[in-house]
Amino acid sequence: MATIYDVARRAGVSASTVSRVLNGKQTVDAQMADRVRAAATELDYRPNALARSLRRSQTHLWAVLVSDINNPFFTALVRGVEDVAQQARYSVVLCNSDESPAKEADYIAAILAEQMAGVIVSPTNQPGHLARLVSAGVPIVAIDRRAEEVEVDTVTVDNTSAAELATAHLLDEGFTRVACITGPRAVSTAEERLEGYRRALRAAGRKPDRRLVRHADFRERGGYAAMGELLDHTPRPDAVFATNNLLTVGALECLVDRGLRVPADVGIFGFDDVPCATLIRPPLSTITQPTYEIGRTAADLLLRRVEDPARPPSVTVLPTELHVRASSLRSRTPASAG
Repeated sequence: MATIYDVARRAGVSASTVSRVLNGKQTVDAQMADRVRAAATELDYRPNALARSLRRSQTHLWAVLVSDINNPFFTALVRGVEDVAQQARYSVVLCNSDESPAKEADYIAAILAEQMAGVIVSPTNQPGHLARLVSAGVPIVAIDRRAEEVEVDTVTVDNTSAAELATAHLLDEGFTRVACITGPRAVSTAEERLEGYRRALRAAGRKPDRRLVRHADFRERGGYAAMGELLDHTPRPDAVFATNNLLTVGALECLVDRGLRVPADVGIFGFDDVPCATLIRPPLSTITQPTYEIGRTAADLLLRRVEDPARPPSVTVLPTELHVRASSLRSRTPASAG
């Protein structure tokens, strides 16, 4: 079995340099670090995890704690985290809070018990949860949602501006009663996207109507129920902005079940692409987030936090893309959109 000294000889560096590279330190010259990683791969070097954990009082594991593993948004995001982690010789453990504060608390207890080296989390923002990790000195990066109770590194997108653009597009298309289906009130992304919706209405000289807003869980059933409520009450919307991909799918299912045509009867614009967005007829208009880059950026920040725990927390805001398709174009019918 190859040792760290074998890797050092193969790469032409010291054993301490090998240790820094394989432990994710960013203080080694890039070309030298590449030589070390190549040598480790050629020799099939496997660090002694138990010995390293005893020396560092922590494992070489990262936890990625997502809010809903069924949401396709997290698929590419976790891949981005894993690609960076693997290069830095960390392993990734995927945890699903299922939007449940109780499950989140259980996972945080496990993270502390297993002495994991870092956490990337989409928080439920239950008071006290992330504070436990911070108090224990566990490096944290928040993704998708801002952590309300503690200051930690955060990677997100400009939710408010993106939602404002989507809503403005619907208004520009001539829709007059634009509704919004958003997530729970305690979740930052839900509130930021709702604010963008309201800004677009005010910019168009229209007063936001609370009767056209519904809060729901960020899931298909929430979107379906919220869309049903909007259709059953006056004024009935002629367009809807749904603030995540699963809400969009649920709202669309409700419209189909009610026998309503999209966009002839009700236009629809979603947030987050869905895998079949261009295959649905009519194709869905969506805001796309750079999910893979969110994951990579979060992992890079976690590496930096592990190396320099005293570094001031940062907030990274990545750009989104507006994909206008037939579901939000009032001048199109489903047949012509195809």
